[in-house]
Amino acid sequence: MIEAELKARVHAPEAVMRLLDERAQARVEVYRDTYYDRPDGSLEKTGEELRVRTVHGADGTRTVLTYKGAAVDEESDSKPEHETVVEDADQAHAILRGLGHVEVIAFEKRCRNYDFTARGRQLLATLVRVPELNGTFLEVETLVDEDDVTAALDDIRAVLADLGIGAEDLTRETYTGAVTAQRS
Repeated sequence: MIEAELKARVHAPEAVMRLLDERAQARVEVYRDTYYDRPDGSLEKTGEELRVRTVHGADGTRTVLTYKGAAVDEESDSKPEHETVVEDADQAHAILRGLGHVEVIAFEKRCRNYDFTARGRQLLATLVRVPELNGTFLEVETLVDEDDVTAALDDIRAVLADLGIGAEDLTRETYTGAVTAQRS
């Protein structure tokens, strides 16, 4: 499956949050993301991602191992995504290091997640704050087959417009890149 996703900078986060609260109940969670690569940086060079994410929320803590392939859509950077819940975060990290991967960056994201249906699609909208970065971001995503990416992105753009987010607010900037730049 492809994660069709668009990300935007949010200039009026309280207004967007109110509109999302009308669509679904928020799940407030804190993500601890750790990204890995091969020692030669070859995953990043090809646009692939390997991540261990530990999520702390009201329902407890869970850890997810995720691999994202190279982008299939240049405008949005939508990527094939494969993920699974892992029982022990420390062991997941140990396995990746044991396979020769190196930690590239780790950081925290504070998220308000909203699951809802719009335009016939099951969507996840996430308001994101990264403590190291200025501003609030909104990600809207859905999982689709590769031949449905363009239509899904059009539907996501319509949902963003309903939330007061225009094309000029969209960004392809990655959190990993922004946090790395902030730390430099």
